Amino acid sequence: MSWLPFDNLSNHISGYLLLDILLISLFVVNIIFAIGLIFLERRRSPQSLWAWLLILLFIPIVGFVLYMLFGRTIYRQNLFQMDEEEQARLESIVDGQLEKMQDRGGEFPNAVTEKHKAFIHMMLKSHLTFLTDNNSVETFTNGREKFDHLLEDIRNAEDHIHLQYYIFKMDVIGREIYDALVEKQKEGVAVKVLYDDLGSRSLGNRHFKELRKAGGEVAAFFPSVLPLINPRLNNRNHRKLVIIDGITGYIGGFNVGDEYVGFDKHKGKWHEAKLPPRRDTHLRIDGDAVKLLQLRFMLDWNSHNKRSNLRWEEHFFPSVEYDGDVAMQIASSGPDEEFQQVKNGYFDMINSAKETLYIQTPYFIPDQSIYEAIKSAILRGVKVHLMIPDHPDHPFVYWATYANAGELVDLGAEVYIYETGFMHAKTIMIDDEMVSIGTTNFDVRSFYLNFEVNAFIFDEEEAVRQRRTFEEDIKSSTLLTKEKYDARSNWIKLKEVMANLISPIL
Repeated sequence: MSWLPFDNLSNHISGYLLLDILLISLFVVNIIFAIGLIFLERRRSPQSLWAWLLILLFIPIVGFVLYMLFGRTIYRQNLFQMDEEEQARLESIVDGQLEKMQDRGGEFPNAVTEKHKAFIHMMLKSHLTFLTDNNSVETFTNGREKFDHLLEDIRNAEDHIHLQYYIFKMDVIGREIYDALVEKQKEGVAVKVLYDDLGSRSLGNRHFKELRKAGGEVAAFFPSVLPLINPRLNNRNHRKLVIIDGITGYIGGFNVGDEYVGFDKHKGKWHEAKLPPRRDTHLRIDGDAVKLLQLRFMLDWNSHNKRSNLRWEEHFFPSVEYDGDVAMQIASSGPDEEFQQVKNGYFDMINSAKETLYIQTPYFIPDQSIYEAIKSAILRGVKVHLMIPDHPDHPFVYWATYANAGELVDLGAEVYIYETGFMHAKTIMIDDEMVSIGTTNFDVRSFYLNFEVNAFIFDEEEAVRQRRTFEEDIKSSTLLTKEKYDARSNWIKLKEVMANLISPIL
C-alpha cells in the first residue's frame, strides 16, 4: 500500500511527458507545414501567404486545423477531364479561330470585336474559349421575370434539361422549379441537377426522391463527409447554369431561393418582401455560346458522376440556325487552374477602358493587381463608377468592401451604396462596348478559391443596356462622398482595420 502514491506520481509524470511529446510533435509538424507552405504554395498572393503563415505560427494547433479546412489549394488536380475526341474537337475550333484572327485582318463580326481582338486572343490561347457571334441575349434584373422565363423554357423542353446552381432551396420558387423538372422527367425529358453541397446545405437526398424515382439524376458538388464536415469547405462551385436541349442557356448571378424573387411567406404571395430582396443580373442566351455552357456543365457533372458520365453526343450540341448577332466568349475559372481566366478578363477590361468603367458587385475585395488597375484607370481619366450593397450578408467582407470603396472615392471614383435590397449582381462594363456578366465577384474568393463562369460580351447594345440599368439603380442608391466617408465613426474604422487584416483569406 505504501508504494501506491509513488505509482500514481509515476503515472502523472508519464502522462505529462506524453502530453509534452505530443505538443512538441504538433509544433514541429506545424513549423514544417508552414515552411512547406512557402515553397509549395507559390501561386498564392503574398498577402494570403503571409496571413496563413501568421495563423500557423501564432496559433499552431488551431491554425493547422483552420488551414486544413479553409486553406488547402487544389491547384493542378485534374478535376475536369475531356476525352481525347472532345479535346481534339475543341482545340480544332480554337486553332481555326486563332488562324483566322492572324490571317483575315479586319474581318471581324463587328467593330467592337475587332477593337478587342487582343482580349479575344488571350481567352483563346489561355483557356480554349472560342468566340461565337450568332447569339441573342435577354437580360433579367427581376427575379420573378427570370424564373418565369426559365419555367417556360423548362416546360417546353423536348430532349434534356441540365441545371446547376450554387444555392438551390426547396422553398416556394425552388419547389415550383422542382415540380416542373419532375413533370418533364416523367414525360421522358432527361433531367440532371447539380448543386453545391455547401451552398445548398439544406438539401438532401430526400428532397429529390420523386425526381430520382422518375429517372432523373442529381449530384452534389464536393459533398460533405459528415454533416458540417466538408474536406473542401473553401472551394465551392459558385456557378449558376441551365442548358435546355442544347439550344437555350442561362448564366448569371441568380440562385434559386425566395429572396431572389421577393416572396413573403407570411402573406403567401409575390410582392416586395419584408427582408431585403436580392438585386441581381442574369442572361438568357440563344446561340452557339450555349455550346460552351453545355461543355462547362458536362465537365462539372462528370467530375462527380463517374458512373453516369456525359459524352459528346449530337443531341447535346445540335446544329441550329440562329439569327442573333451578339458576339461573346464564355470563360470559366477555378482553383485547379494555372490561369484565372475570369480575373484576367476583368484585368484586361479595366486596362482597356478609355472613357468609362461600371462595376456592380456585392463584395469588393480585389487582389492587388485588380485594385491597382482600377486606381490606374481613375488616374488616367477613366470615369469609374462602383456600386456595392448597403445591407451586408457577411460583416467582415462588407467592412473590407467599404474600406476599399472609400479609398477609390478619395481618388475620384463615384461609389454608390445600393439601398433597395442586397446588390448581388456581378457586372463590369467599359466604354459602352464590352460587358461581362456571370457569377464572379470582385474578391479573392471568386478569383482564386471558387469555381466560376462568366459571359464576356462584345456588343454596344448590351453594354449600353447595362449602363442604363446601372443608372436606374442609382435612383435606389446614395452617393458615398469623401465627406461622408471621412465622417464615419471610430467603431466603423476599427471594423475596417480588422476586416482588412483578414481580407486576404476571406
